[in-house]
Amino acid sequence: MTPHTALVEIKGEIASGAEASAELIVSSVRAALEDPGTKAVVLLINSPGGSPVQAGMINDEVRRLKALHQKPIYAVVEESCASAAYYIAVAADQIFVDKASIVGSIGVLMDGFGFTGLMDKLGVERRLMTAGENKGFLDPFSPQTPTQRAYAQTMLDQIHQQFIAVVRAGRGDRLKETPETFSGLFWTGQQAITLGLADQLGSLDSVAREVVKAEDVVDYTRRENVAERLVKRFGAALGSGAVHTLQNAPVLR
Repeated sequence: MTPHTALVEIKGEIASGAEASAELIVSSVRAALEDPGTKAVVLLINSPGGSPVQAGMINDEVRRLKALHQKPIYAVVEESCASAAYYIAVAADQIFVDKASIVGSIGVLMDGFGFTGLMDKLGVERRLMTAGENKGFLDPFSPQTPTQRAYAQTMLDQIHQQFIAVVRAGRGDRLKETPETFSGLFWTGQQAITLGLADQLGSLDSVAREVVKAEDVVDYTRRENVAERLVKRFGAALGSGAVHTLQNAPVLR
């Protein structure tokens, strides 16, 4: 095939079962690198973040495949490359941004609601039965103890440190750390370049033309067809009871 720039899009929430899942992104990158006509791969990113597990799997495989095939991989940011999306981007050789892109948000959150006070006012009694004293600690209708809160915070802190280590490994000496770098703040693309979170301004076309020097762009992004999506949704519906307790799982966002 004629030498070309391979395109893999990472758009929307990074999650299992989504179009920006590890399964689809990794298979797309693998197919792109295996094509003898591919000179380099561009990860075109526009995502607010998502699952740290999915992002970690993609980061690991991108680095492995890049070393295996000895072809460069570049990240090009459109509107947003935050949290889990940035976790993926740091696996690339260089990160290109628009001056107004949103980049960073290196942090972890676990959100939810607590309704215990409202239930008391309404005279509503929560009848939750568990086997295991901490089995229901993410239940929004049950009070959270200090021990449970400390446990959740320890878990979040550990995932945060994993994220930090990946950023440091990916950016190396280019990263100009400040007290805010890993605080969860985000920056414009122009600021991100100054902070070493990104390398330079660029778009898909400019990177293909000026960096890869292969203006022809071939899209390798794997997308689920309608049949695959229906099968996954049917399976998810059957297993919805089993995943109920994971609805408050940590996210990079």
